[in-house]
Amino acid sequence: MSTQIFVNLPVKALQQATDFYVGLGYSKNPEFSDDNAACIVVNEHICVMLLVERFFRTFTKKEICDSSTHTEAILALSADSRQDVDALVNMAAAAGGRPSEESMDQGGMYSRSFQDLDGHHWEVFWMDQAAAEQ
Repeated sequence: MSTQIFVNLPVKALQQATDFYVGLGYSKNPEFSDDNAACIVVNEHICVMLLVERFFRTFTKKEICDSSTHTEAILALSADSRQDVDALVNMAAAAGGRPSEESMDQGGMYSRSFQDLDGHHWEVFWMDQAAAEQ
């Protein structure tokens, strides 16, 4: 069974949020995008649905987390190499994102993190499979 994940995130400014993720090298799927939402394709199995807050509210009875002061989730993406971790986090910074936590280097695992324009926390990590197997 092949599974896809659609991460739904509330955003304050849809166009700016869309531009941020496109600036990271991802694409926008116009088929699932409109004035209320933008579908950002990370890869064939992962999409990030950016939903304007008023539209996001129609899917939940709970309050929306203020991600500038609270963490609602840590979204983690694997990378193929340490250099790919650095490249993605550097692109996030260039697109207006902010560093989130200190980088972690444990030899066989390397990670860095950033916050997007709305404060959503993203971790990017690389793991040396050979080291993990030992």
